[in-house]
Amino acid sequence: MLSKRIIICLDVREGKTTKGIRFQGNIDVGDPVAMAREYYEQGADELVFYDITASSDQRDILIDVVENVAGNIFIPFSVGGGIRTVDDMYRVLNAGAEKISVNTAAVLTPDLISQGARFFGSQCIVLGMDAKRVGKSDRISSGYEVWINGGRTPMNMDAVEWAKKAQDLGAGEICLNSIDTDGTNLGYELMITSMISKAVSIPVIASGGAGKPEHLRDVFIKSGADAALIASMVHYRQYTIGQLKSYLAEEGIPVRTLV
Repeated sequence: MLSKRIIICLDVREGKTTKGIRFQGNIDVGDPVAMAREYYEQGADELVFYDITASSDQRDILIDVVENVAGNIFIPFSVGGGIRTVDDMYRVLNAGAEKISVNTAAVLTPDLISQGARFFGSQCIVLGMDAKRVGKSDRISSGYEVWINGGRTPMNMDAVEWAKKAQDLGAGEICLNSIDTDGTNLGYELMITSMISKAVSIPVIASGGAGKPEHLRDVFIKSGADAALIASMVHYRQYTIGQLKSYLAEEGIPVRTLV
C-alpha cells in the first residue's frame, strides 16, 4: 500500500485563514503564511490554499498571499479559488504553487481541465468538487449533487459522473469535499468518497468532517481515499500532525514520517 497523505487546508478570506461549518459562519483563525510554515515544520505532506470567495465575488485570487506561502514551505502546494483561465493557472504556478485546483470554473467550462492538463500536465490539475447529499433521482443517480460558488449554487450534476468526466478530461487528482460534513468534526462522508474512489483511477483526497484521528483511519480503510484533508483539528491545536501520523502508523496505515 502506498503511503497515505495528510494534507492541510487553508481556507483564506480577505488574506486571513478562516473556518466555517457547512460553508457558513466562517471566523478568522490566523495568518495563512505563519500557519503554512508551522504545518510544514510539523510534517504535513502537502498544503492546499483556497481563496474561498474569489469565485463567488468574481475576482482574481490573492496572488501575493500565494507567493508568501510558497516562499515559506518546501512541500507540494495546491492553490484554488478564482482560477478561470490558463493564464490564471500560469500566474499561480509562477507564484510558487505545484498544483492548480479548479472547481466552479471547471464545472462551467469543462475544457479548462483539458487545457490545463495540456499546457502544464495532468499532475498539476486537481478537480475540486463540493458535493451534497440530495437523494437519488433520474438526473442524480448517485444521490450526491455537485454545487459551485463555495457551496452556494446547485448544478443538478451527479458527483460520480462529474468525477469520471473530469478524469477523462485530464484531471490528475480529485479533492472531494462533502458539504454535509464540512466543519462538523463528525467524520468524513464515507459513502460518496468510496463511490468516487471506486469510479476513478486517479488519487482521491477526502475532505470535510475530520475531528479525531479515528476519522482519518476510517476514511483510509473504508473508503479507499489516497489522502485526507484536515483543518479544524490542527487549526484549533487539538492535534499535531505528528500525533496524527503516529496514530495512523500504529493502526497499520503507511504514512510518511519526518526523518
